[in-house]
This record gives sequence, structure tokens and C-alpha cells, in this order.
Amino acid sequence: MSNETERPSYGEGREALMSAVMRIVAAKGLRGVTYRAVAGEAGVNHNLISHHFGSIETLLTATMEWAIQRSIENTELALFADLNEHYADALIASVTAEPEVHMFQFEMLLEARRRPELQETSRRLYANYVSSVHAALQSRGIEAGEDLCKAIFASLDGLMLQFLTMGDPAGIRSAVVQLGQLMATSMDRSPEHHKS
Repeated sequence: MSNETERPSYGEGREALMSAVMRIVAAKGLRGVTYRAVAGEAGVNHNLISHHFGSIETLLTATMEWAIQRSIENTELALFADLNEHYADALIASVTAEPEVHMFQFEMLLEARRRPELQETSRRLYANYVSSVHAALQSRGIEAGEDLCKAIFASLDGLMLQFLTMGDPAGIRSAVVQLGQLMATSMDRSPEHHKS
């Protein structure tokens, strides 16, 4: 094989393995993630896991970071400050299109309670999301402290967990829009908002 053929497959191989991990976790939980299962789901030789990641733990960490990026981009978190019908529709469409991305993240968060080596990855997960919320609010001229950004993200996070487990897109859509209305009303009444 030439190097030109190997380069594209290297990136595709990594992505194929991470996608496989997310699908396995969505279907079977983290206990289903083995070298053989991941390789079989990805349609590759199990030696590629060691080649690209070194270990299952490193593969899980890389998949978590990849899932965060995809989730932030696909849920249009940068647009969330509006929390209107458009954002609610985009959020629901994203989770509907790739439920395994979100299910994987929730599974990893729960597993981090049992496996301390995953706790730093979980902290980074939430730090990335809270930072994205903060940036989205700032881009709309809204100053919000870290605690408020955490509370807003926790609301959206909880709604997405409800959507994944119970469905009800109309109810979730309404809840997202109402959260936006509550936030807008609160910001309008805030003394800090009137100072600027």
C-alpha cells in the first residue's frame, strides 16, 4: 500500500472506531465496549484500536471529546441564547439524528462515578458545555456568571435526557422555549442588565 492510500484511511479508521464505540454504548452500555466488539462494529481489524489509540480507555476518552465537539456543533449550542422555537427545533433534530452521541455522553458521566480515571474527562465535558453557554450569552450582550451558565446548561441537559428516555418532542420543545422566555424575563428584570 502507498502512503497516499494509508493517510485517508488513518483518519477514517479513527472516526470509524469512535463511531462504533458510540453505537455500542447506546445499544449495550459501556460493558459492551471490548476490542472485538468495537472492531466488529467498525468493520476493521481489532489491532487498529491499539494502533490508533493504544487502549480501550484512551479510545473512550477520545470518543468522549469527539462526541462533545459533535454535540456542540450539531445542537447549535452557539445559537442557544435565543432559546426560541428555532433553537428548540434544531436541538430536537440533532438529538433525533444522532441519539448515540448524547447517550454515550450520559453513559460516560455515570461510569465516571465508578471509574475515577474517567472523572477528569467528565469535568472537561461539562466545562466545555458551560463555556459554550457563556460564549453564546456574551455574544448576545448578556453577562452571566459560571453558576448561572451551569444552571442553564443543566436545564437543557436534563431536557435532553428526558427526550432520550421518554420521547415527547412537543413537550421538550415547549419546555426549551419556556426556559428561554423565563431567561429573557429574568434578564430584563436584572439590575445588571439595566446598567449596560
